[in-house]
Amino acid sequence: MSGPLAHPIPTVRRATPADASEIARLRSELILSAPMDAEWLAICTEQLAERLADENDAVAYVVDTPDGGLASCALALIHRVLPAAKYPKGLAARIHAVATAPDYRRRGYATAVVKTVVEHLAAHGCTLFELYASDGSAPLYRAVGFESDPAAMRMTRFSTGSTVSP
Repeated sequence: MSGPLAHPIPTVRRATPADASEIARLRSELILSAPMDAEWLAICTEQLAERLADENDAVAYVVDTPDGGLASCALALIHRVLPAAKYPKGLAARIHAVATAPDYRRRGYATAVVKTVVEHLAAHGCTLFELYASDGSAPLYRAVGFESDPAAMRMTRFSTGSTVSP
C-alpha cells in the first residue's frame, strides 16, 4: 500500500441466509428509489434467505464491516434460458443488487464483490450476465467486462385497478 488513501484488499466471502437482512437493508437504503417499509423489508429478507440457501437461485458475495454489518454486497439471481452456442448450459444471471455503504466507498469493495460473484457463476456454467447500471456505476461494470446494450427494454406492469401490497 502507498499513500494516505490506500486500503487493504477486502476480504470477500459468500453470503449465507443469515446475511439476507443486511443485503435487503443495503438494497432498500442505497438502490431503490424509496426505502422499503418494515413489512416489505421483512418479506424481502425472508425470500432472500430462502433463495441464498445452497443450490438455490441466488448467489451473493459480501464484505463485512468491523462491527458485524455489511460494507458491500453483490447479489445475482440465476435463471434458466434455452441453451445455445453462447449459453451451452442454459444459465443466465441478473446482477440484481450491488451496494456499498457510504463510509466504505472508494476502497474497491464493489469491484471485488462483483468480480467474485461473476467468477463464481462462470465457474458454474453461467455465460450470460445482465444488470441495470446507473450513470455513476456504469464505469465499474465496464471495468469488470460488461457492455452497454441499447436493445435492452424493461416493463413493470400491474393489473388494472389493483393496488400494490405485500
